[in-house]
Amino acid sequence: MTYRKLFKDYKVVRDLSLVQFISYFGAAFSNVAIYTMLVQFGSSSFAISLVTAMHFLPAIVIAPFSGAIIDRFKIKRLMLTLLITEFLMTLCFLLINSKEHLWLLLIFIFIRMSCTSMFFSTEMSLLAKLLKSDALRKANEIHSIIWSFCYAFAMAVSGFVVNFVGIKTAFIIDASFFLIAILVFVKINLIVEESDIKDKFFKIIKDGFLYIKSNKILVHLIILHTSVGLTSFDTLVTLLAKNEYKYVIATALSIGISNAVRALALMVGPYLIGKFVNQKSFFYILIFQALGIWLWAVFQFNFYLALIGLFATGFFTTTIWSYSYALIQENCDKKYLGRVLAYNDMIFMLANIITTLFIGLMASLTSLDIITYIIGFGFIIFAFYYRKVLQWL
Repeated sequence: MTYRKLFKDYKVVRDLSLVQFISYFGAAFSNVAIYTMLVQFGSSSFAISLVTAMHFLPAIVIAPFSGAIIDRFKIKRLMLTLLITEFLMTLCFLLINSKEHLWLLLIFIFIRMSCTSMFFSTEMSLLAKLLKSDALRKANEIHSIIWSFCYAFAMAVSGFVVNFVGIKTAFIIDASFFLIAILVFVKINLIVEESDIKDKFFKIIKDGFLYIKSNKILVHLIILHTSVGLTSFDTLVTLLAKNEYKYVIATALSIGISNAVRALALMVGPYLIGKFVNQKSFFYILIFQALGIWLWAVFQFNFYLALIGLFATGFFTTTIWSYSYALIQENCDKKYLGRVLAYNDMIFMLANIITTLFIGLMASLTSLDIITYIIGFGFIIFAFYYRKVLQWL
């Protein structure tokens, strides 16, 4: 199935993709402003890594509850509430004026990312109920491509906006994207079978946990999916901009361009190699991901050469994410999709946090290129772990 045919046959995919495009653009747009603001405040490496980690922590904390909510309540009303909350929290970023307000920034990020995480899990649960097999994998790839394109374009544009207009303006623009996403989403007609689960809230949570525990293949697939968490490079990119590239290019532009190049690769990668992905080739894709990260480590001494390495790090990442995610969706009973995907996102975000804090703590002990080599080696380990997982598929 081609992307064009998927859009033609499934209107809901077209509608949701438009909402994704707008809201993801807004979410990525504020990142450069946040990290530039932290640099201007003179924040430490650990403080920067802490803010980065707070982008991932909510998915861990709320996972048991969000999964039960997704499987229990009406989807459209839930998703609309989440978008509205993201809009309000983005406006709250305007209240941050010094590093003494770091605790307040962490709270706002936590609430917004809690909503972002639940919205994502709700949408992926919805797609898994509506689509199957190749159509589902293509929908996952489209989701990843949209995120990557928005991430690339938003980072690039935001870098210039922050540099020439200011951080506060970037936050206002960011909030406006969420407002537009809300207006578009209200008009979508979601036709999906509503949940017939009427159990008490905590029983729903318990049943979801027991379901995963009794399905070992799901446990292994969830662990495999966490490999993508090793590519949580926001702290690394920010530290390179702060410590290595500040004499070459402005911090905001360095962060924006670096993330834009990596995200461009995230978008291009699945389009070029998606049709070659199967159970056999996925092992080699994991190996190539490691090689791409190592190439970035080699080129980090020079900002412009590092962009080549960043492109290599992102080229295979989206494919790894979409293929491993589809394996989880396909091996899960629809009744438990919300809870399983929420727990999966919890473990995935935990991997992001561990990677982020590892970078922040190791930065004071060794060079950034050594840290990058270590992260790349992680994908070699996951590649051989996948070979073991194949025995159960």
